[in-house]
Amino acid sequence: MMEPARIEAGSTLANRFLAEIGKAVLGQDDVIRQVLLCLLASGHVLIEGVPGLGKTLLVRALTACFEGTHSRVQFTPDLMPSDVTGHSVFNMKSERFEVRRGPVFTHLLLADEINRAPAKTQAALLEVMQERRVTIEGEAMPVPAPFMVLATQNPIEQDGTYPLPEAELDRFMMKVRIDYPGVAEECALVDRVTTGRMADILNVDDLAVIADAAAVLDLQSLTAAIAIDAEVLDYAVRLARCTRAAVGLQQGAGPRASIALVRVARAAALLAGRDFVLPDDVKAVALPVLRHRVQITPDLEIEGQDVDAVLTGLLDAVDAPRR
Repeated sequence: MMEPARIEAGSTLANRFLAEIGKAVLGQDDVIRQVLLCLLASGHVLIEGVPGLGKTLLVRALTACFEGTHSRVQFTPDLMPSDVTGHSVFNMKSERFEVRRGPVFTHLLLADEINRAPAKTQAALLEVMQERRVTIEGEAMPVPAPFMVLATQNPIEQDGTYPLPEAELDRFMMKVRIDYPGVAEECALVDRVTTGRMADILNVDDLAVIADAAAVLDLQSLTAAIAIDAEVLDYAVRLARCTRAAVGLQQGAGPRASIALVRVARAAALLAGRDFVLPDDVKAVALPVLRHRVQITPDLEIEGQDVDAVLTGLLDAVDAPRR
């Protein structure tokens, strides 16, 4: 049993992140919350939306609140894997090879428009996302901790995009969809951007620094220690397993989905100031955890249904623990 004071302190710090990022990213409270949950759960997040909705701004705001290192890679069709991970070069002066580390050696890595690059370059992130290390010329080099990949992508229907390989999709703990803001939020956004500014760029320099790397690691450790009842854990596993035999899905979620459900549900409990997970925590995070790990059948896709609709039906069909 953890001390209530430690839970309260961790919840307060996490909610400060929410409030501070919300000052820059208007009308996307749910998206901000899901990205923060992924950070608390030590995972990686894929943010999808059409251009201009603030995907990159959200990541910039998070890095502004974090006193650690961050880097950005703009994925393009001509980007090489070594441009992401680094490479070995021969130093003429010392007459030996030296490793030049790529932008992946950081705490927060923004992989901007990741699906603009072909699969070979996308796959450069596979090892570091899973193992938290990069192998260059046979040498395994760890990246700093905490480490998180925040990737943005445009909808796959747009020109010049490549689908992400299934193996890489599965390594993202959550896929967050960012949509258009409401009327009031969009009016506030337009007013903020156009009043006294000569460019349509929102400044994140005024955001307060909330935590350093050590504090974030402590939050992640606290999240991992949140208690979960055996029945609630069973509920999370049943949710993932029901996708494997569901009508309307031609591919279900694997065991990594069950693990992600539990980890993100623990983060949701911490954010709520609890030291235990509720079934509602699991259900609340199920869509962003599962939607990129399953594939809808072509006939339902032709009928205009999407993955979220099928998953919502499954969530309603699986009984949750009542006590």
